This record gives sequence, structure tokens and C-alpha cells, in this order.
Amino acid sequence: MDLRLVAELHKSIKDCADRGLAVAAKWSSELYLSIPQHKRGALREHPTTFSTSTPARSRSPQPPLSFLVDSPAVSTGLSIPLTVSHYAPLPTSERSAYQTQEVVLEQADEAALLTAQAFFSSKEFSRVVHVLQGCKSPKTQFLSLYCQFLISERHTERNWYKNFSDRDQPAIPFNRRLLGHLELVKNANDPWLLFLKGLFLSRLNRREEAVESIIVSLSGYPWNWSAWTLLGQCVGDAQELASLLPLLPFPANHPLVQMFQVKTMNELNSPTENELALCDHLLGDDYFRGSPWVMCLRACVLYHLHDFRQAEEQFENILSIDPYRVDDIDIYSNILYVTENQLKLTWLAHQFLERDKDRPEVCCLVGNHYSLRGEHEKAVKYFRRATELDRTYLSAWTLMGHEYIEMKNSHAAIEAYRRAVDISRKDYRAWYGLGQAYELLSMHQYALHYYQRATALRPYDVRLWQAQATCYEEIGRTRDAVECLKRALLSAGSQEITLSLKLAKLYEELEEPAEAAAYHKRVVEISRSEGRSIQDYAKSSIYVARHQMVVPGGDLELAKEYLERIAQSNAEEVTQATDWLKKLKSVMLSRPLPTSTSRGS
Repeated sequence: MDLRLVAELHKSIKDCADRGLAVAAKWSSELYLSIPQHKRGALREHPTTFSTSTPARSRSPQPPLSFLVDSPAVSTGLSIPLTVSHYAPLPTSERSAYQTQEVVLEQADEAALLTAQAFFSSKEFSRVVHVLQGCKSPKTQFLSLYCQFLISERHTERNWYKNFSDRDQPAIPFNRRLLGHLELVKNANDPWLLFLKGLFLSRLNRREEAVESIIVSLSGYPWNWSAWTLLGQCVGDAQELASLLPLLPFPANHPLVQMFQVKTMNELNSPTENELALCDHLLGDDYFRGSPWVMCLRACVLYHLHDFRQAEEQFENILSIDPYRVDDIDIYSNILYVTENQLKLTWLAHQFLERDKDRPEVCCLVGNHYSLRGEHEKAVKYFRRATELDRTYLSAWTLMGHEYIEMKNSHAAIEAYRRAVDISRKDYRAWYGLGQAYELLSMHQYALHYYQRATALRPYDVRLWQAQATCYEEIGRTRDAVECLKRALLSAGSQEITLSLKLAKLYEELEEPAEAAAYHKRVVEISRSEGRSIQDYAKSSIYVARHQMVVPGGDLELAKEYLERIAQSNAEEVTQATDWLKKLKSVMLSRPLPTSTSRGS
């Protein structure tokens, strides 16, 4: 990370804070703190060398922004090809003139801006709008419009909650003033106002236009993390992300692009080893070594890769560096829940409940604590509290649904999962939960639909293919169940024996003994290679032996080997194997010798 990037990151702290983007300012300051001391020192020694941040240079030619695959995870779809207008940086002379004019306007608005920022800090948004009337600098225009948006959001939410029980109420609040806000920035060229334009467009479900506006905004000002976060929310699946990355006006090795890629893949619940390698790169000495934020990225990647031991160690390192960090503590609690580490989860819940009981992440942590203890009603209470604190908190709605499933309350579970799906259609867990809830109600066609939605988002998850297979089996479509289980076998791992046994059973029902015997043989081979107890594969051995005995030209030597191993063991099937061995001898006597043997004699 060269000094120019360090200077841009440093400048972004104040730029974001001045505009009320507290989350982006916090993100920038955390990263800046983790940059090696000698680089920050070099920046202090040469404060004027990198005093301004120039717009990023767009690559030419700019490809069209069109997502190749319409994701089933997104309700609106992407049917309209989108092209991003080529962003060309202003010539040096024009840029200097623009910056000089901006400085002059800010100086004229200084008193009003300082007052407005003080009002913003105390969340007096109406007073901010009032005091900035007549101001002309881009910064004051941004702050005024942003406050108008926040006021309308607050008003919309208040009305929505007032009519919460109304059947005709939309699933999530819709701000009817968005079109008016959008009209004010439709011709904007300031990168910060373009960010607001992208925000309004995304809230109006005009996703392609939002992506275009955000990319142009980032071209003008790269270090606004709120813009990167918004861009990630517009991505429907991993294929869309792969289509989007080449369109960004930065090289692939730019730290912002790498952080965006990892963060978005985590939100899509589908990171790979590649994202893990990117995290390790970002935590190197040249970048953000020891950054809790990047370490959290890495921990979340490990969590999604089901490497819970390393993920837990990573979170322990984070808390040793920053013991009061609440962000992503809910993910840590999920890991402790899955690994059934009740002692540590209890300690963590007590610690953070004392520190900040009104953070939704902490409520989620406490909910997991009660869930692991089997106190599902208390768990629901805390998950519900998390949703009251943040209605868009996806994990809380999903986990609440899981608790209702445990309590066999399918209707309440469905309601919770639907809330999660309304917030984000990209999270497979809510779709999977809906499938489970409908399966409990024996509504297998509905369950199948939701399992398919989940599988489209996470195609390598064995559980989802198994769930589909179960539904197909229940509705009498055995052949489709077989195809699902075969797909599950591609990434079965430790579940290969279970899946092979299930496939063998289904082929028996389809009266295809040759296929059934092939999967039973697979069970025997895997069990023996893993050194399992003979009891685990005794039934499969007998099935294979029987099949070889009855099929024309069957391998009798293999049958004999399998039966003798069972007959000489302490398995329950000893008597059965002994009886089949006697029958095998009769078959071997009656079957003519192979031709090769007679030629040899």
C-alpha cells in the first residue's frame, strides 16, 4: 500500500465524517489505525505531497454492465442490459478550477455547515435542512439531502409500525418520497451526490441504474465504504459479482476491490479458498496487519467454509486486540453454537450483555446462548428484541424461525422466515427454513419449491440436495430423488456412505438391482478404506454377494470374499452370511468354468 493510498484513506476519515457517514468514517479510521506506523509517519513528514485525492482513472474501453445470469435470488431480475457511461477524469486544469470553486463555496458556507454538523450529531435532522437552506457547496447539498432522506425514512417507518397488523401492509416499509429525492440528484456529477442517487435508485428497486450510479461515484471518490456496501447489496449472486468486478475502475489487486469481493461473497454465503487467500494478503505487512475488521472478514470466510476451529481462533484473536468490539459478535456466537461450546458462549453472553444490551448483535448472541441451553422461548424473546432494534437484521429473523421450528410452531416459523426473505432474497438459510417449515406441515410441494430456491443460491450444499430428495421421495418422484442425491454426492465428503446407502435403497425401490449393488459396493469399499467396523457395511456386503450370485456372469469370487469376511466376524449378519455361503458353493459347482481356465488346462 503506497503513500498515495494511505493519504486517500486518511483523508476519507474526515470526508465521510463531515457528511454524516459515521459507519464509513469508522471503517476508514479502523483501517488507518492498522497501517504500519512507518507509513503513517511518512505521511506526516510529507503532508502536502498527497493532500488531495484525484479521481481514479477508468480503464478503457469500458465493457457493458450486463449480468449474464438472472439470479433466482432476486425478485426483480436483471433483464435490461446496462452500460456504464465511460468515466474520464477531468484534465488537471479543470480539476484544479473545480476544487478551487468548491473550497470557495465551502468557505462561504462554513458557519452554516459547522452548525448543521452539530445538529446532525444530535440527530436534529430537520434543523440541519433548515440551517442549510440557500447553501451552495456540494458538501452542504449532500448533508441537506441526506437529512431529508433520513427524515422521510423515519416518517415512513413510524407509519409502517403503526399499521403493523394490517393485512394489506407491505412486508417492508416503502418510502414514497424517494422519487422526489431522486429528482434533486438526477443530473448530479459530484461523487457524493451520485452515491445518494445510487442509494435512492436501489431503494426503488432500479438495480441496474443504481449500480451504474455507484460505479461512477466510486470512480470520483474511491474511499467511501458506504458506496461499496451499497454496491454489494445490489449483487444477487456470485455470477453477478464475477460479471461486475471487471467493470470497476480499479485494478484487481487494489485493496478496495479485494475487500469488496470478500465482503460481498460473505454476504452471499458463498466464499471460497480464493477469498481466504485475499484476506491473508490484506493482513500482510504491506496492508492492514492486525486490523480487526479484515480479521473479521477472514473469520466469516472460515465460518462459511465450515472451518469452525480456525474461525473460533480468529475471533479469539480479534477480541484479544479489541475486547469491546461488538460488530460480527453474532457470527462468533453462531460458531460457538454449532460447536456446542456452551461454557464459552455463556461467558460471552454475560460479558456483552453487561456492556451493550441494546445492540442487535448482542441480542442475537444471548438468543444463541438460550437456544443452546434448550430454552427456546427465551431465545425467541431475544431474537425478537434484535428485530425491534433493527428491522433489517436478517440473522435475527432467520434464527427466530429456527427456534419456532424447534418448538414445532410451523406457522410462526414461516412468518419469521418470510420477514427474512423480504429483507434479502440472497440468504439461502431463510429459503431453507421455509422449506423445513412446510415439510413439517407435510406440504412437500411447497417445501420443494423453497429448497430449490435455497439450492440455487448454494449449489454445493449437500443438505439442500438431500432435502430436495426427501421431498421428491414423499411425492412419489423417486427418479428425481435419485438425481438429487447423485448431485449431493459430488460434494458429499464425510456423508458419502450415508448418501450411497440412500441411493442403493432408492434403486432397490426402482427395481434396478445392478445400480443398487454398485452403491452398496461403494459403501463396502469406503468403509474398509476408512477402517470402519464390519457392522457398518455387513448388510451392503451381503447385498453385493447376493447380486453377484444371481446375475448371469456374476463375480462369485467377490461374493465369496464378502461373505467369508462377514461369516468370520462378530456382526449380527453372521448367520445370514453363513447360509448364503452354502448357497454360493452350490452355485459355484453348477456354473461352468470360465473359458480361459479350460484353455489354460
